[in-house]
Amino acid sequence: MPQSTPAEVRNPTAPSTAVDPTLSAEGYKKSLSGRQVTMIAMGGAIGVGLFMGAGGRLASTGPALIFSYAIAGVIAYLLMRALGELIMYRQTSGSFVSYAGEMFGKKGAYLSGWMYFINWAMTGIAELIAIGLYFQFFFPNVPVELSAIAALLLLVGVNLMSVKAFGEFEFWASCLKVGAIVIFLAVGTFMVITNAQVGDGNASVSNLFAAEGGMFPKGALVMILVLNAVIFAYNGIELVGITAGEMQDPAKEVPKAIRAVVFRIVVFYVGSVTLLAMLLPSDQYVAGTSPFVTVFGQMGLGWMGDVMNMIVITAALSSCNSGLYSIGRIFRTMANNGHAPEWLTRMSKNHVPYAAILAIGAVYLAGIMLNIWLGGSHAFDLALNSASIGVIFTWGAIFASQIALRKKKGNVSSLPAPGGAASSWVGLVALLAITVLIGFDTMTSKTGEVFHLGLWTLATIPFFALLLWLGWQKVKANEPKNALYS
Repeated sequence: MPQSTPAEVRNPTAPSTAVDPTLSAEGYKKSLSGRQVTMIAMGGAIGVGLFMGAGGRLASTGPALIFSYAIAGVIAYLLMRALGELIMYRQTSGSFVSYAGEMFGKKGAYLSGWMYFINWAMTGIAELIAIGLYFQFFFPNVPVELSAIAALLLLVGVNLMSVKAFGEFEFWASCLKVGAIVIFLAVGTFMVITNAQVGDGNASVSNLFAAEGGMFPKGALVMILVLNAVIFAYNGIELVGITAGEMQDPAKEVPKAIRAVVFRIVVFYVGSVTLLAMLLPSDQYVAGTSPFVTVFGQMGLGWMGDVMNMIVITAALSSCNSGLYSIGRIFRTMANNGHAPEWLTRMSKNHVPYAAILAIGAVYLAGIMLNIWLGGSHAFDLALNSASIGVIFTWGAIFASQIALRKKKGNVSSLPAPGGAASSWVGLVALLAITVLIGFDTMTSKTGEVFHLGLWTLATIPFFALLLWLGWQKVKANEPKNALYS
């Protein structure tokens, strides 16, 4: 299999791997085992987008949300196959930033790196706020910001220890999340089959069509308009590309993870949303409350609602943990490229990019404090939607890099994407359409107030674009000759 020589090997700032085969070209420890990689890939995308966000979306969209998750699942499948082709062409912890730089030059690396930062900066803030909100369920007198900061300190500590500590944390958190979903799917299916009582009604397929308008009580267009929020729910599946540089056996683990993760995630997401819509009419779900908690509450099983709230907190912790890990590696790659401050390249004796992890931790802390200033009003939803802009750009960079790889070098990967470049073109067109549709997204509060969430989200694009342009003017003339992507 033809492969290009990673530029990391030629970079004088990267530790030498000639005397230690357990280190990657970038100086990371190859410590992630097969079981850890499998659960990281499977659980990385199961976060508050499902456990918390699905409730409000069911209320605003109706059962048609099932199709929204299915459409997003198809895009996610195309993405993972494109990413798999790139990973098996060349493994690097720089992942899509390195691929974008190799295929499109320094500007490609710069844009993809900073847009990924925007993605996880907003996502991490939203996840930490969610942790604070759900912690209040158990301790209502504890301020949201206090529990969010405590969670941040815990996760920074885990990431600073070692990649093995990160992998073990993610393994058990993913086991808990996946186990909870599997149990819910089994119990929910049994309840639908037996027509069990849930609240004032019964679990039944007929709940999908109970409202006026059937599966489309809010209209078919709404199903498309929420795709940006649904795409965010799948955020994190690209993590397998970053972990490839620290896997013990990437040649074996990457293809297995790529082939399995999408099918399983689509089953978890589409299956869960379908069952939720069957167990209760969609108008009984509310934004800000986990739909799983709503179901168990209607069943009179309050203790199960407590358990699900704990799982929601775990899901948010896991997702934020993944963000610290991934952006830490990407940040260091960007610094080696000259696209971020040089001090972010610093590594600990445990081969952890501690400077980059502390930097993103500081950003998360600033976001938590900003939430105080905003009073929490729509801050969570705006952070999630802003993150979706970063998700769309990141996925677009992966699709574009796979297209460029095929154009420049042909089919040189041991895991080619079905349909070749054509499948990535389909993915790019879909992402472009979703970006346009973001502007029509709205949210209705419990008081009936309509918040034009999509317009506020699109308003952040010129702001981000200006920051990126100003940053590019500063770094473009100072790029080191041995950047990590040639």
